[in-house]
Amino acid sequence: MRSKFAIAVLALLLLTACNKDKEILNTLNEYNLQMESTGYHFGDKLQLPAEVMENASEITISFGDKETSALVVDPNFFTLGDNAVTFNIKKKNGEVLNQDATINVFAKNPEKQFAYTVVAEYPHDVANFVQGFQLEGNMVYESDGQNGSSKILKYPLGSTAPVASTDQPADVFSEGSTIIGDKVYQLTWQNKKGFIYDKATLKLLGEFPYPNVMGEGWGLTYDGKNLIASDGTKNLYFLDISDPSKLVRYVAVAGNTSAYDRLNELEYHNGYVYANVWQKPIILQINPKTGEVTGKFDFTEIAKKHTTGDDDVLNGIAFKGNNMLITGKNWPKIYEIAVQ
Repeated sequence: MRSKFAIAVLALLLLTACNKDKEILNTLNEYNLQMESTGYHFGDKLQLPAEVMENASEITISFGDKETSALVVDPNFFTLGDNAVTFNIKKKNGEVLNQDATINVFAKNPEKQFAYTVVAEYPHDVANFVQGFQLEGNMVYESDGQNGSSKILKYPLGSTAPVASTDQPADVFSEGSTIIGDKVYQLTWQNKKGFIYDKATLKLLGEFPYPNVMGEGWGLTYDGKNLIASDGTKNLYFLDISDPSKLVRYVAVAGNTSAYDRLNELEYHNGYVYANVWQKPIILQINPKTGEVTGKFDFTEIAKKHTTGDDDVLNGIAFKGNNMLITGKNWPKIYEIAVQ
């Protein structure tokens, strides 16, 4: 009789402990879901619910191969944007509860909303699926995508007739491109390599692998020291110009209330990186040192004239003096924008 009673008591204790664990995890989950939309800023303390703290002897946060017991949003541990983490709650009896969560870290300062005026329009070949777009002098250098029709070409602004062009093999989907001195560098989407061309003739000079940390090749620009690449995530990758397979550093990108991924075509100008966001009619101005979005252009009114589906979207940034040139995939026009 005593044995049955002891078993019943033990079962009750286990059920009570199990229910308590669920309460702790549910409370933590509710807090994390609330804070996922609210977000944090660097330096913020994580104010975990009292029920979680009172039942824990220690709480750590794991992020990749890193772990910290400091419940502070530390830039040495977290990046801007979304951080997939695991909370490890060590109970007072030594048991450990784990819960996955997303910690969103946003920039402290609101981004400037840029106003603009269209000051000129130029023709653009609607057959061109724009992936990379630069202007040097009066010459447009353009990288166009799609398997079977990818190429690098150049043409005078105001014309659509190429003065030089090089086609890619059928299995190559060309992506972003940039000019460095007398050469043009161009990424590929999924071939894990880039191409180098002679700027004058667009003759192929060589190839280079891009770092394995980049899952794909999307956008490319040059800041005078390093190549800067995007791969469709929230990250900008700074590559060694003497060996683009070497990663120098990277930054994650976020604004004051939003995390941004799908960073696409890039352009560096006057200390900032400008980035298209795939399938959005916006261009971001990004501080390359921190990844913070410092400004944003909303080109909805222009984009809706030409965008009818998922492919013919805004994509293409160049600068003509201090004016910005924008275009899109299969658009018939290039727009010159004066920033107000």
